Amino acid sequence: MPDLKKLRKAVIDGDHKTSAAMTQQALAEGVAPLEIATGCLVPAMEEVGRLFECEEYFVPEMLLSARAMKASMEVLRPLLAAAGAETAGRVVIGTVKGDLHDIGKNLVASMLEGGGFEVIDLGADVAPERFIEAAAERNASLVALSALLTVTMPAMKTTIDAFNTAGLRGKVKIMVGGAPVTRQYADSIGADGYGESAAAAVALARKLVAA
Repeated sequence: MPDLKKLRKAVIDGDHKTSAAMTQQALAEGVAPLEIATGCLVPAMEEVGRLFECEEYFVPEMLLSARAMKASMEVLRPLLAAAGAETAGRVVIGTVKGDLHDIGKNLVASMLEGGGFEVIDLGADVAPERFIEAAAERNASLVALSALLTVTMPAMKTTIDAFNTAGLRGKVKIMVGGAPVTRQYADSIGADGYGESAAAAVALARKLVAA
């Protein structure tokens, strides 16, 4: 079996050029795309999350690792799709209406993808109707709402209420996060969960999808 340690190290170190090259090499040596994704990339991003939690890594390092993981996934994604590989779940993610900040959202999206989820990223300043449309069209099992500004936090409740009105609330789990968001606020607006960090968001997403 080819050694995937160099690929794992490249992702953890945030070396996107090496991660893409090592992914190509592993494929050329006969490693299955799914094995590269689940046996190497997912554990690598889990380690990045661990390093962040114990404050050995910070946001810049996480963003570099996420870029390296995405470089590998760009090579693998068409092969995984062709093979009909199952994902951990399908997530629609975006920053809520009125909020243009997306660094935290991008980090969570990358960590979710690194955790084996199929991610539909709607970007920033996303209206409730757009979340609903994307969740319905893509048959998503999870919706992730981000906000960085206190003044845009109410848009999270507006979005959750819109899912209720559309009759889709029972079909998707909704998780929320962002600098000003707290677990208490998440509970008060009827969210299914709250992630205090990108790494925590991945663990929460797995829990919600399993439930």
